[in-house]
Formats: sequence, C-alpha cells, structure tokens
Amino acid sequence: MTSTTQPDRDVWLGKARTLSEALPFMRRHSGATFVIKFGGHAMGDPALSELFARDIVLLEQVGINPIVVHGGGPQIGSMLERLRIKSSFVDGLRVTDRETVEIVEMVLSGTINKQIVAAINNVGGMAVGLSGKDSHLITARKLARTMRDPDSSIERLIDLGFVGEPVAVNPHILDVLKRSDIIPVVAPVGSGTSGETYNINADTAAGAIAAAVGATRLFLMTDVAGVLGPASELLPGLTPDAARAAIADGTATGGMIPKLETCITAVERGVEAAVILDGRVPHALLLEIFTEGGAGTMIAPAATLAGGAL
Repeated sequence: MTSTTQPDRDVWLGKARTLSEALPFMRRHSGATFVIKFGGHAMGDPALSELFARDIVLLEQVGINPIVVHGGGPQIGSMLERLRIKSSFVDGLRVTDRETVEIVEMVLSGTINKQIVAAINNVGGMAVGLSGKDSHLITARKLARTMRDPDSSIERLIDLGFVGEPVAVNPHILDVLKRSDIIPVVAPVGSGTSGETYNINADTAAGAIAAAVGATRLFLMTDVAGVLGPASELLPGLTPDAARAAIADGTATGGMIPKLETCITAVERGVEAAVILDGRVPHALLLEIFTEGGAGTMIAPAATLAGGAL
C-alpha cells in the first residue's frame, strides 16, 4: 500500500461521500428509462463528449436505461459549406431541399452518430447507432410553417422542403435493445409514408421517443443553464401551465420556446418530467439525476414538483 497524505484522504473521503449521497437516487431510478437529447456546445468539445459518454455508461451500470438522441446542426452546416451548398433557415429550421437532405442524413446517421457510439463503447459501454428510418422507428410528415407578412399581415405557407415532424414512433427496436442492455444512439432522421427522408429537429424527435417508450425522464441538453427568470435567475421547476405562461409573457424567448413546447408535450403525453439543462457543465446529467439540488429547469406536474419525488 502506498503512503497517502491528509489532502489525499480528504479528496477520497469527498468522493466516497458523494457516492453515498447518490445511492438513494440510484435506487429510486433503477429500471427507469431516460431519453437524453445530446447537442449544443458539448457535442463539439471532445473533453465534454467523453464525459458525456462516461455519464451515459454510468447510468446504464446503475440500472437506468438511457436512450440518446443527438443533433448536429453545426456539423451539417460545416459540411454544406465544404460542398458549397447554400442553406437558409426559417424560425431556426434549416430549409432542406432534396440535395441537402442527403447531406443531412449522411452527417447525422453517419459521422456524428458513429462518433457518439464509438465514444460510449470506448469507455466501457455497449452502444449501437440507429436513425429514425431503422425498423420504422420514426414515421414523419412534412412540417408546415406559416409566416405573416409584416406589411399586409397576410399569412403565407413556407415550404421548408424535407423538414419533418414525427407522426408515429414504433419503439419495438428500442425495446429489443433495452432487453439486451445495449444503449441506443438515435439520429433524428425519419421516413415518410412514401419512403421519403425527413430531417427532424432533435428536441422534437427526443420528445416523441420519450412519450412512445413511457420514459420517466426527458433531458434536453443545451447551451444555457435552463429557463431564466426576470432577474436572470435559474427557474428550477415549472408546471406545464407555468411554462406556457413563461412563453406568453416573454420570460422564455428564442430557441427556449420550442424546447419548452417539447417538454410540455412530453409531460402531457405521460413522461414523468422533462428537464432542460446546460450541457456545457461537466457531468450536468449526473448533477441533475443524483443530487438533491439538480442542475437545470424541470417541467413536471405540480404534485411531482411539490412532492420532491424526482
């Protein structure tokens, strides 16, 4: 046995104390299914990506069933630039023509998906990559968007091309992988009823999957701490009605609005709670799951928030 100093012992005791305090949460969540949307800054940071992979493997090791759904907007943009393909956005959604959707599928289902799978496998997990097109996982339809003309106030339909929204999720393949202790990593690409390919917002895909599998939790990892109040304070918990009010009164703006809408829909479809948290914080997922204070904004029914059952 090597000799140790008091500072070393203090560090180890701190780690042991952390593990001990996490035990009730591990017992509480054993057997639960968590759907985690991985995206934002953390995806582009190798160190954070490795920590995320380790956290996912830890969840699986303590009896939680993680399903990872990932984005990839910046990587898609970089590839389109390299190929000199012009791209535009409407309300944060990439207009996706036939040429662009091929690149989207290549980047999401290929490069990014396999990088995440490899990261999880490299730290001791067993992951497999899927897209929404595999085993009819996600059936999608063309997403309709309208825009109001500022001069005439007349609304007109905007053609986003092959941008889709889920209409059905078939969780069979996810159930098979769950029984095999294999971690699914899902690219948000879906199939239309005529076989066409649709690019789906990763938050939306994660929310639809969470509802379909009866997940206990939906986590949306993003580049902000969560929903911020009027004084820029983190709002730790919101009911679906309070979340709608935050959108209506301008507390939530920009990209936070669709995230809250996704969380609201998931909770109203049976997901116990949805959480928006900052993926730039190392181990944010573990802080949210295994500590009393949490790390983001949770959207859940009032009884759930008040009962402290999460």
